[in-house]
Amino acid sequence: MTVGKFVREYTRTLKEAGVGSARLDCLVLLEDELGCDRAWILAHPEAEIKTEQLKELNKKLARRASHEPLAYIRGFSEFYGRRFKVNKRVLEPRPESETMVNLLCKLVVSHQSLVSSHLKIIDIGTGSGVLAITAKLEIPGAQITATDIDPKCLKVARQNARALGAKVEFIEGDLLQPFLSTNYHLPTTILANLPYVPNHWKINEAAAMEPRIAIFGGKDGLNMYRRLFEQLKDFKGTTLRPKGRTLNGVGFVLTESLPPQHEKLAKIAEHSGYKLQKVQDFIQLFKN
Repeated sequence: MTVGKFVREYTRTLKEAGVGSARLDCLVLLEDELGCDRAWILAHPEAEIKTEQLKELNKKLARRASHEPLAYIRGFSEFYGRRFKVNKRVLEPRPESETMVNLLCKLVVSHQSLVSSHLKIIDIGTGSGVLAITAKLEIPGAQITATDIDPKCLKVARQNARALGAKVEFIEGDLLQPFLSTNYHLPTTILANLPYVPNHWKINEAAAMEPRIAIFGGKDGLNMYRRLFEQLKDFKGTTLRPKGRTLNGVGFVLTESLPPQHEKLAKIAEHSGYKLQKVQDFIQLFKN
């Protein structure tokens, strides 16, 4: 089968299966299998696909036709210009989450005191580690710690950190709980891309194959953020009991949620002493 015929036939097959990105998905899988870029593929529709390559493509296209996320089929996803390993234990990184990294970098530039005081950042619910690892690579001088409640997620995150040469500390635990029983000084800035989809919302078939625990956040989608900001009340430079340890307060918190949730999330944060500083797309920046 030629490249041109493959693109035509399988685009039609995926469209009939209800895949909205049918042609793009065909091209992406062709790029992976042939080891050629898209420009070459589009310029050589007459090129023949080898039998073994076609067998592999047929398997992958069948998986995509069943609405399995493309990232799971490929085994990786792109985020902030880098390739990250993903599997069914972690969410596929979303492009909107890159805005959080952009805001973080701008925050560092505009607050030089963060840099001079050895900036500490914690990524809550790290998943595949994309935010923590990207933060470390974009802000090399920062001390980055990432947490997740699922050890299988942390395994993927550690693999990504090693592959990309990012020195990140990964800790298993629920939100800020790992820090309540240690001498660890909480970071100046928190990144929190927690589950925020309301339980009753319908999601597309591809997203339905991702881990539900990483998607749904209760009736209004904000249960995890409520818990996080409640915990943050304990970390404002006060002495915790019964351990009697004084921890550094958290100055900034960046969150991701749906734009219609922003007003309610701002009220949740304000109850814990955090004021909304900026909103950009899905991302909010709060300051203590």
